[in-house]
Amino acid sequence: MSLTITPLSSALGAQISGVDISQPLSVEQRDAIEQALLNHQVLFFRDQPLTPQQQARFAAHFGDLHIHPIYPNVPEQPEVLILDTAETDVRDNAIWHTDVTFLPTPALGAVLSAKQLPAFGGDTLWASGIAAYEALSEPLKRLLQGLTATHEFIKSFPLERFGNTPEDLARWEETRRKNPPLSHPVIRTHPVSGRQSLFVNDGFTTRINELSESESEAILKLLFAHATRPEFTIRWRWQENDVAFWDNRVTQHYAVDDYRPQRRVMHRATILGDVPFFR
Repeated sequence: MSLTITPLSSALGAQISGVDISQPLSVEQRDAIEQALLNHQVLFFRDQPLTPQQQARFAAHFGDLHIHPIYPNVPEQPEVLILDTAETDVRDNAIWHTDVTFLPTPALGAVLSAKQLPAFGGDTLWASGIAAYEALSEPLKRLLQGLTATHEFIKSFPLERFGNTPEDLARWEETRRKNPPLSHPVIRTHPVSGRQSLFVNDGFTTRINELSESESEAILKLLFAHATRPEFTIRWRWQENDVAFWDNRVTQHYAVDDYRPQRRVMHRATILGDVPFFR
C-alpha cells in the first residue's frame, strides 16, 4: 500500500494520503484506516471529491449508517445528510458536541465532506476526550468513575427552532417521542482500544444523575471547559473536497460559525456505534 499517515498534533489528528476513498477499499486499506482512526481519533483526506453514493460506501466500510431524524438528506442517498446554511439553521453545530449521544447507541464515527465553502471562515475543531481524561487529577478521575449523565435530544434541537412548520413540528415531536432522555457513563471505555475518555458534551448532556443539581451543574461546567482546552484540540481549515473521518466515541467537535452571510455546504454520513460502557 502507498497509504501515508502524517500526525498533526500530539492529542489527535492525522492527514491520510495515498488512497482514493471514492473507490472501494481493499481489506488492507480499510484496516489501515481503522487503525489510524484508533491511533489519531480524527483523520483528514485532501482532494477527495465524493458523490453521496461514494461517501456512503466509504463510511459503510466501518459500520451500519444512521439516517438523521431532523436534518435534510440527499433524496437518493438518505444516509447522507446535508448541512447547508442557506437551507437549514445549523447553529447547534457551533457548540462543542459529540454527535447523536441522545441515542442508546451513539455514533461510532462520521465522514464529513466539504462541498461548498465560504471564502474565509468555517473551520472545524475537534477535541480528544482521551487526552482530556488522562489530564485529570487522580482524585477527580475516581469521583467520575461509575457516574452517569443524562443526554437529551431537545438540548440541541429546541422546539422553537425546529418546529416552525406543521411538517417540522410533526418530525420534531416524532423524534422526541422516539428519543426520550437517557443515560450514558461520564467516563467511557473505548470498545476496541480499551482507553478511557470523557463522554459528556455541551450539545446534549444535561446533568450528572448521581449528584445534586448544583453539584452536577458545577462539575459539568468544569468538564465542558476542561475537555476543550486548546492542547486537547485540533483545528482544520477546509478546502473544497476535503473529507474528515472522526471517532465519535472519544471526540467532540465544533463548527465555527464565523462566515455569515456566506454559504457553507457539507455532507455527512454517520456510522452507528454501540452502547457506551465503563470498565
